[in-house]
Amino acid sequence: MPPPKLAAVVTTVPRAKLGATYRPGCPVPPRRLRLIRMNHWGFDGRVHTGELVVHERAVRPLLYVFGRAFDARFPIRRMRVMAEYGGSDPAAMAHDNTSAFNCRQVTGNPGSLSQHSYGDAVDINTVENPYVDVAGRVHPAAGTRYLRRDRPVKGMIRSGDVITSAMRRAGWKWGGRWANPDYQHFSANGR
Repeated sequence: MPPPKLAAVVTTVPRAKLGATYRPGCPVPPRRLRLIRMNHWGFDGRVHTGELVVHERAVRPLLYVFGRAFDARFPIRRMRVMAEYGGSDPAAMAHDNTSAFNCRQVTGNPGSLSQHSYGDAVDINTVENPYVDVAGRVHPAAGTRYLRRDRPVKGMIRSGDVITSAMRRAGWKWGGRWANPDYQHFSANGR
């Protein structure tokens, strides 16, 4: 029996899948967003189905990346649309959720609009790949134990691994290289 492959279905986004993540004034209208339903390997070694909302331009690069991740059996804890968290980035990060579109401010910098507002940024395994803000706070707090990046840990993203290599090939940039590292974050424009 051949090994399983990435299976994905791309559709327009039903309003319920946007919920509080979209409001008038967001930089991308819902008609430009897409819902990707795809399978992924879980931390339990089984195949699960997850969902991401992304900009229509982000579909192809992210299917490439998650296809490479699937082939390598890179585990993803969970992949739920941000509407399931009421648009709360702290709640989704604490739940170790992999997500993309969410029209919101930058975590730790409320004066700036997050790249997630444009649908061309994704956060992967947020606990194993925390964000350290300019004040040195770790988001989510449970990610503190994963700041040491010199050891392989299930679900951790490291330089040169399948995730960073596929993202680089897709033209996306990693926040793990920033002065204040955001190990979970990748975006099309590097912000």
